[in-house]
Amino acid sequence: MVCVVGHKNPDTDSICSAIVMAYFLDATPGRQGELNPETKYVLEKFGVPEPKYVDSAKGRELVLVDHADPSQTFSDLDKGELVCIIDHHKNGITTSKPILHISKPLGSTATVIAEFYFNNGMHLLGAKNKELTPQMAGLLLAAILSDTVVFRSPTTTEVDKEMAEKLAKIAGIDDIEAFGKELLKAKSVVAKKPAAEMLTTDYKEFDMNGRKVGIGQVEVVDFSDVEPKVDELLRVMKEKQEKEGYELIVFAITDVLNKGSKVLVVGNREAFEKAFNTKLDEKGTTYLEGVMSRKKQLVPPLEEYFKKV
Repeated sequence: MVCVVGHKNPDTDSICSAIVMAYFLDATPGRQGELNPETKYVLEKFGVPEPKYVDSAKGRELVLVDHADPSQTFSDLDKGELVCIIDHHKNGITTSKPILHISKPLGSTATVIAEFYFNNGMHLLGAKNKELTPQMAGLLLAAILSDTVVFRSPTTTEVDKEMAEKLAKIAGIDDIEAFGKELLKAKSVVAKKPAAEMLTTDYKEFDMNGRKVGIGQVEVVDFSDVEPKVDELLRVMKEKQEKEGYELIVFAITDVLNKGSKVLVVGNREAFEKAFNTKLDEKGTTYLEGVMSRKKQLVPPLEEYFKKV
């Protein structure tokens, strides 16, 4: 049977998109890591069981959702059969034969799936045009709101908002903004966790022109929840950087209400300063006004910098 799975250190979009696509494909949803508090809240709210942990691609037919970067998926991906990718990021996976690969510049993978559904196009994804249940609609809505930070992120598009409105009607959510604030509250619980756990809860690894770069992020509604842990976070980041051979590790503490991020940096500080035209303080921190998105605002400048060196 086909297994639908999102990226390592899965977020709400990764998990919910996997569950919904598995529903339409009559497949099995999987996960490559532990669920964060927000995702647990969403699954409990809509009464949906947690996908089973999958640690290997061997012998599996795979549909990947919410990622197309080799560093974010199974190390033995070549031991399985990749049949489809549904995503909203740039592609980094190459295959030996043609596969179905859908990637659209939208705020979430859930938006991509919802758009296909409402346009009666699930068959184009090799799926059945089943009725979208309130449970499944609720998962997609939560994923959109999570990835777009309730439409506050610069990755947000009009399509995200349109799909959210349609999904909310099916899910029985009368107030999208209020539901979004429930998610933000659940997500901000991460800020109360130990530094090591906070760093890796929403963390992605990238290969930037042969350099290993890690970027983590936590979204908060109040910086004061994290401020006392900055020194400990920097220490944990430095240990990880030296132990695992990173060129650079970046951790963004994003204030979702004031739309900006305090960024912690270890490793190649010069690369970060030149990429963002900023100066880090002696600890290795800075504030980036308006920066909320890893995908759109943190990754591209670093990739551009490392292309040139």
